[in-house]
Amino acid sequence: MTVVVKNAGQCTIYYDRTWTHFKLMQQSLEGVSGVRLSYFKGEIELFMPGREHEFFSRIIGFLIMLFCVDRGIRFFPTGSMRQEKEGECALEADESYCIGDRKTTPDLSIAIIFTSGSAAKLAQYQVLEVPEVWFWEDGVFSLYCFVNGRYQQISRSQIFENLDIDLLTRCVLMAATNELDAIATFRQGL
Repeated sequence: MTVVVKNAGQCTIYYDRTWTHFKLMQQSLEGVSGVRLSYFKGEIELFMPGREHEFFSRIIGFLIMLFCVDRGIRFFPTGSMRQEKEGECALEADESYCIGDRKTTPDLSIAIIFTSGSAAKLAQYQVLEVPEVWFWEDGVFSLYCFVNGRYQQISRSQIFENLDIDLLTRCVLMAATNELDAIATFRQGL
């Protein structure tokens, strides 16, 4: 059975698949741009982000990097690099960052949610043990910190303790109509 959603991109989900199916599909799509592939609990998700999805991903990423530069925080943007635990889970965040040093698992992964909810994605990140995960869904950030083998929702980032999430949210929403005003407002708020 497959499901197709056409809002902010196309998403097709294949059920009852194995890790071997996933790896074969991954191999067949190697070199194809604009396609993201994930695997979790026998489901393979094939996702092609749309314009709106990519806009929010890029503006959030830009503002995060602006914050890091302003605060002198050493960061390594790893974008949508595939994060994987052999045989169990593979996914690509929309934005991800290693803070301080380069690592195999990023310190922060950010997912822009249009097609499938954050609760389903959070279970995937739990397998990967990403220290902090943010979701942008319906114009709101939800932040989670990995503690003692599970995620706890938090109101402030543990990685970027001085980042005003309300300011970031306001500026991301503002960018939908005027990105230059949003960037200026964010800079002023720093």
